[in-house]
Amino acid sequence: MTKGRYRLVIAALLFALGMINYTDRAAVGILAPQIQSDLHITPSQLGWVFSAFFFSYAIFSFLGGYLSDKFGPKRTFGVAVVSWSIFCSLTGAVATLAPLILVRLFFGASEGPMNSTTNRTVTNWFPRKETARALGFTLSGQNLGSAVAAPLVISLGYFFGWRLAFVALGAIGVLWCVLWLRFASDRPAESRHVTPEELAHITSDRSEAVLPKGSAPLKNYILRRSTWGLALGLFALLYPLYIFVSWMPSYFTNVMHVTPTGLSVAAGVPWVGGFLGYFLGGFISDLFFKRSENGLKARKTTTIAPLLLATVTLSAIPSIQSVSAAVILFTLSLFALSMATQSLWAMIHEVTPVIYMGTVGGFIHFLANMSGVVAPALTGYVIEHAASGYASAFWIAAGIGVCGALSMLLLVQNKRIPSHEHTSSTAPLTTGHP
Repeated sequence: MTKGRYRLVIAALLFALGMINYTDRAAVGILAPQIQSDLHITPSQLGWVFSAFFFSYAIFSFLGGYLSDKFGPKRTFGVAVVSWSIFCSLTGAVATLAPLILVRLFFGASEGPMNSTTNRTVTNWFPRKETARALGFTLSGQNLGSAVAAPLVISLGYFFGWRLAFVALGAIGVLWCVLWLRFASDRPAESRHVTPEELAHITSDRSEAVLPKGSAPLKNYILRRSTWGLALGLFALLYPLYIFVSWMPSYFTNVMHVTPTGLSVAAGVPWVGGFLGYFLGGFISDLFFKRSENGLKARKTTTIAPLLLATVTLSAIPSIQSVSAAVILFTLSLFALSMATQSLWAMIHEVTPVIYMGTVGGFIHFLANMSGVVAPALTGYVIEHAASGYASAFWIAAGIGVCGALSMLLLVQNKRIPSHEHTSSTAPLTTGHP
């Protein structure tokens, strides 16, 4: 069982979960034309359906981070994945707009713990010098899931109808949960598959111990300028991402006039760029980190630079008339956004103590995911009422990207937390707060 490298098994499980998570999440956007037709809902109403998911998702991304700190990622993921699989399946049972919004609220709440709990798991299972690569690989599964979602969901919808498509997707999540509960543990020290040598490697630059009582209370890390700078930066990164998840299939269908067969390619290929951004971005970020005397500054560079690249591609999309050119620009946007996102998650490790990682990461994710509430609804309103339609939506996203880059540049200090706040040799490990 991967002797000496069992942490790769955990990474593979997280990678697979990321694929499932984003496939389930993207399904509503991909099947939106069919859902709109059957339920007789307008673009503005569809925007509220998308936003309902992110409203509860944002809240539970914070609560999920706290729960993963307190109860451990194994149980947190177990409950979350079974819950979202049930509500994903129930999406296929709705008959009107109101229950669809209600199901999406519960679905979003169940998916909320995903990223903060993933970050908590990587914190437990990987040394700091492998953080960006581990996050890049595990999070790349999300964009690969979105790439697979288009042909998979379109095929399921074509052969079985959109309702049964959601039921099938829910069943996949339950199967993953069985494997997770069988092979995962909260920390490597609890796993019989981890050798003493691997455990020493994992803890070589990151202790599993808690902070001493009275040292650096949690609220200090919640209220810092750096925490809010990271939250604003992640808001700017997620804003266009959630437009892509929710509205990109409709953009190709309604603006570029892509056929259902072509949509599986046009709406799927850009997410391959996102996958590569996460995967390759992790190696690039870690390379900068290792070669820099200031690790935090290195993480900032590999976050802000690709975010600015994404703003350029977002601004250019409305001027493109060719489907192929539009696919290329969407692909470049997702490559840059994904590279910046995984680097930002790695940056959190440089400014947050181990014991607070899930809670602080969840708080950042909560604030950032307000973009998921705003972006789909605002985009739906702009599409329906603005003369420039989708073009205005992309320009707004580009402007938010510039603001996010400035927020990180000005608010995130180029100084990581003192080493004694990362570790403590005097306190034993617990999953709760001191």
